[in-house]
Amino acid sequence: MALIKFKPTTPTRRFGSGYDFSEITTQRPTKSLTMIKKKTGGRNQQGHITARYIGGGHKQRIRLVDFKRRKHDVEAVVKTIEYDPMRTCRIALIEYKDGEKSYILAPDGLKIGTKVMNGPNAEAKVGNHLPMRHIPEGTMVHNIELEPGRGGKLVRAAGGVAQILAKEHDYTHIKLPSGEMRKVKIDASATVGQCSNVEHENISYGKAGRIRWMGKRPRVRGVAMNPVDHPHGGGEGKTSGGRHPVSPWGLPTKGYKTRRKSKLTNKFIVKDRRK
Repeated sequence: MALIKFKPTTPTRRFGSGYDFSEITTQRPTKSLTMIKKKTGGRNQQGHITARYIGGGHKQRIRLVDFKRRKHDVEAVVKTIEYDPMRTCRIALIEYKDGEKSYILAPDGLKIGTKVMNGPNAEAKVGNHLPMRHIPEGTMVHNIELEPGRGGKLVRAAGGVAQILAKEHDYTHIKLPSGEMRKVKIDASATVGQCSNVEHENISYGKAGRIRWMGKRPRVRGVAMNPVDHPHGGGEGKTSGGRHPVSPWGLPTKGYKTRRKSKLTNKFIVKDRRK
């Protein structure tokens, strides 16, 4: 997949770029594997805004992606590579020998007609989903489970990839894209390969309107407000806040550690991503 640079027909298009969608093989999803996404505008059941800066955006349908891939030892064929408006990674439609279809996250390099399989008897090749007990050390993986059978939770975004470093007793040591090294149960499954759409990080949106299409509304800076509206507000002339960055309710933001020291999963982190 390659990026295309827009022609500067307007000032907002001058610096924008987008996908060429050369890897996409169909324009429409399989309707039985989708569902309607209801817009909330960031409001709860009482109509109060509980998540700010949400609203508008293009109409979307949720693709029912199979993160668990529980259909073991049944070969499937890749039918299409599709665009998913709900995620940055591409998805693939696979059809099992018994006729059942499902969506999976498409690894980079997966082609139509490729055969994939799930389960402990699957070969450790790109697109196959199997327990990390049977994946060799040094292999690149994504869609990693934290608990066996609970479905992939880690490394699902475009270009995401983790590496299996070592195996020790009942745990596998993996290195995540953030640089964090952690232990995951050795019988938890993962998909071999790197998430597709690797060039996503190089996209330049070019104008604010493209962000609005995604359902994200503008965010006003605290230093641009009055003192009654934000702790950073007010001041004679322009100011950078005059205090350490805080939220509108006074909670410290940048650099403020919110992870509990007593969190049960701390014991699984071998090396922190910040060190």
